[in-house]
Amino acid sequence: MRMILVATLAIAPLLAKDNDSVKRLDEAAMVFSEIMATPDKGIPQDLLADAHCIVIVPGLKTAAFLVGGKYGKGYVSCRHKGAAGWSAPGTVRIEGGSFGFQIGGSSTDLIMLVMNEGGEKRLLESKFTLGGEASVAAGPVGRTAAAQTDLQMHAEILSWSRSQGLFAGLALEGATLRQDLDDNAELYGKKLDNSEILKSAMPVPEAAGKLIAELNRHPREHAVVAPATNR
Repeated sequence: MRMILVATLAIAPLLAKDNDSVKRLDEAAMVFSEIMATPDKGIPQDLLADAHCIVIVPGLKTAAFLVGGKYGKGYVSCRHKGAAGWSAPGTVRIEGGSFGFQIGGSSTDLIMLVMNEGGEKRLLESKFTLGGEASVAAGPVGRTAAAQTDLQMHAEILSWSRSQGLFAGLALEGATLRQDLDDNAELYGKKLDNSEILKSAMPVPEAAGKLIAELNRHPREHAVVAPATNR
């Protein structure tokens, strides 16, 4: 009986980690689904259709960034060349930086779209600074991206936040985005670089099924056609 108790206590932290990962993946799926369910106040469909990759960080604690010592965790998925669907997710963490305006809610959901090959290349590095190595701008909100500014049209990454029901573009100057090898190991059973996951035909883990299914509900061919831009 004592040995069983010791074994149970030993595996409890591992089970907690697994449950945390599954919960965060489900939260990321819910964040994306809820935002896209209100197209007039969400991410423009044509921008999503043009995006190379997407980053979703659910439940970022905004107060943590005000005192500068915490970070948020989330997931990134990319489209394979010539394919409408999204890849299995890699894990990321975001740390520090200036977040433009601050909303006084207890948590903030972040979404970023990587809009070109330059931004995708940065995303596949072990870490990079938003607004430093990669240009970033607050994304427009609405059904289409027709009202984009010149800055938004040429940014490598567009970003948004949602807090207390308010969804808006958000500048993420100075924040660091890095891959999380430990969380990748939890999800895939071994430490993998995000580039190994996002650039291959890696099967989608069962825990990530809801998230990728939600992303695949918005393939390229379902996008609203918008005026051409010189991205």
